[in-house]
Amino acid sequence: MIRKITSLPQLFVTCVSLIVFSGAALAQDFDSVQISATPVRDNIYMLQGSGGNIGVVIGDDGTMIVDDQFAPLTDKIAAAIDDLGGQAVSFVVNTHFHYDHTDGNENFGRAGAYIIATDNARKRMEATQVLTGGRVQEAYDANGLPKITFFDKMRFYFNGQAIDLVNTGEGHTDGDAQVYFREANVVHTGDMFVRYGLPFIDVDNGGSLDGMIDAVSNLAALINDDTIIIPGHGQLSSRSDLLDYRNMLVTIRGGLVRARLQGMSVEEMLATAPAADFAPSNDNTNTWLTRAYREYQQR
Repeated sequence: MIRKITSLPQLFVTCVSLIVFSGAALAQDFDSVQISATPVRDNIYMLQGSGGNIGVVIGDDGTMIVDDQFAPLTDKIAAAIDDLGGQAVSFVVNTHFHYDHTDGNENFGRAGAYIIATDNARKRMEATQVLTGGRVQEAYDANGLPKITFFDKMRFYFNGQAIDLVNTGEGHTDGDAQVYFREANVVHTGDMFVRYGLPFIDVDNGGSLDGMIDAVSNLAALINDDTIIIPGHGQLSSRSDLLDYRNMLVTIRGGLVRARLQGMSVEEMLATAPAADFAPSNDNTNTWLTRAYREYQQR
């Protein structure tokens, strides 16, 4: 069943990033998950269920989706698209390789959709990966691998949209992409921008705090104040929200760099509470800061 909604959920203020990539996601009851659809602009929608937000563009040329959540939800996602008047999915764009955005690849690929991602994201999907924090993601079979890849950017002309797939830099992982629907002025950021608090940075797979800040800055330069943003997780957002997010990361980085220049240990750095204005003081926040601090300690 699809529920069309117009109100947006409240901003998550806890560090859900440290939970999303835990085993708890695997144990959830997917039978109880419902797919909700939020109209974005023109013929573009955001689907939410479990996992990363899905962008959908429908029209006479067919249906393109951005990310595809968990494999057990594929039928529900397809039904939601059908309820919106969309055809079977022709193209799936992966914003990166993480399973909560790509686990439906094998199902959609088997059904005939072409999967698209950065070349680095495909390489990650070809082999078993260990994500930062220890979660193991197994390799996908041939049906789940991107058949079309790119390095810096590529463009689609689809359903009346010029759709730019852009790699604004390594940040969340080493194979991130954002999807910019130019005529509609809508962008899907993947997990380079999220609304749950401190972002998950997969440092074991090419991610970094510096890279994320640079990539978000590059993304902000591509859009304008009228752009509607579909984040990787959370509610629809604006360029102002994106800039607030960047400023959060820059402020935290400043505290970490100062701690490094002063030769602080991890414990001493944590005592300065670099994220105090943005996240609760708890073990999750301390784990995030410790991982981020290593980026500067190793220089």
